[in-house]
Order: sequence, then structure tokens, then C-alpha cells
Amino acid sequence: MNNEYQTYYLVDYGFQINPELPVVGYTEKITNAICVSHAHPRAQLIYASSGVMNVVVENQIWVVNPLQGLWIPGGMEHQVSFQQDVNLYSVFIDPSFTAGLPGTTFSFDISEFLKQLLFKIISFKIDGIITPSQRRIMDVFMDELASIQPSATFLPTTNHLVLSNVVELLLEDVASKHTIEYYAEISCMSSRTLSRLFIKELGMNFSDWRIRLKLLEAIKRLGEKQSVKEIAFDLGYETTSAFIFMFKKHLGKTPSNYILEDFA
Repeated sequence: MNNEYQTYYLVDYGFQINPELPVVGYTEKITNAICVSHAHPRAQLIYASSGVMNVVVENQIWVVNPLQGLWIPGGMEHQVSFQQDVNLYSVFIDPSFTAGLPGTTFSFDISEFLKQLLFKIISFKIDGIITPSQRRIMDVFMDELASIQPSATFLPTTNHLVLSNVVELLLEDVASKHTIEYYAEISCMSSRTLSRLFIKELGMNFSDWRIRLKLLEAIKRLGEKQSVKEIAFDLGYETTSAFIFMFKKHLGKTPSNYILEDFA
């Protein structure tokens, strides 16, 4: 945990059980804070119009940037860290209205239409009575939620004793150029066994997992306004062009375009 992070205290919207209030939301600017691990009955959609959030849910790490939202079903334990200045927007859905909504946590590319519905709901000044027009907007919002599709911007982790040590070493040194043979040797196993562990426990091989780690770290640093050249060097790339090639291959756009389109 970053010692410079302050504790962010929970709002109580996620704990309110009230079928008469299907959706409730709030917005806040949060700087360098961490919301400790918790769970609440209401499902939650998290979005930030600026800044980057790291969200840990079960054995997965999600990096959420202004291009994406994160869906968390009710009762799912999670921890959120807010890096630098984050303009947070969040809504909570009562358990009685989550039938048909996704039952797993995932990030997704958030559409402009869904964002505007989100902003509209948060702007409501609800005093306990929902107007018919407000309810219609909430219904449309939940229809949109039912159709969202996962993106690939998450990093699976594991509780496996040996593999978790390897994962921790990789997380601590994102620029590492060590091969799987190196990590296998210090783990007292063969590279073939370690490779099988990656696929079994994390759902991807060693190389793909490390690329995913670099991509998520790059997204985080772009959100922090670091230069592409600086990011490439810090991630262990010999040239900026090699980093740009990797980034575009996996995300469909260059880092510079990512900055212009997603963090503007």
C-alpha cells in the first residue's frame, strides 16, 4: 500500500435496502486515497471522468480509466485506490432490481449514452419520492447495464502459494526482463511446471500475463500524465517505438491517441 494514500471513508448508499429507490448515485473528487476492502448489498457501477482507479476484487486487479466503467455485483468484496485526482461517479442498484444484470465483476468500455444517463441520475435531488420521469430514466439506465460487455483490462492474480510469490516479484519489477526459467529456478520447479501453473491459475501463459501487466501499468501512467518515452523506459522497452507497437497491437490505438481520446 502506498503510504501517501489516505483512507477514504465509505458512503452509505451501497448499504441502503429500499426497493422504492432502485438507483442512487453520488459524485466526489478524491485525491490519493484508498477505500479499504468492503462489500455492500447494492450492486455498483464505478466511473471516473478523470484520473485512474485501481480496484481489487477477489483475485483480480482492475485498472479503471476515463474510457471505462467497472461493474461490481452486490455482496462482492472489493478495495479501491484513487491515484492522484480522481473525479468519481458512482451509482448503486438495489438488490430487488438486479435480476438480469451481470453477476460477475468486469470493466467495460462505457458509451457516451450510458455516461449521460449516469450523470443524470446522480444529478437527481431525491427526497424519498421518485418522479415518473426519474423512474423512466432509471429503467433505461438498467436496460443499458444489462447489455454491457467485458473488456480485457484486468490482471488476474492468485492465492497459490508458489505462484503468488512469482506474481509479487513481477508486480514489484514491471520492467524485469527475466525469463520464465529464472522465476522457475528461484521457485524450485521446472519452467514447464511454472508455465502450467500460470495457465491453470491465471488463465493465460507467462508471456501474455506479463504483457497484460505492462499494459495496465502503461494505462495507469498515461492517466498520471507521464510521457510515452518515460513510460516505455520504465516498462523495460529498449525503444519507444517497440512500446508503441506493443500498445497498439493489444489496445488498437497508440499511447498518444489513447491520451487524446480517453484522458482529454
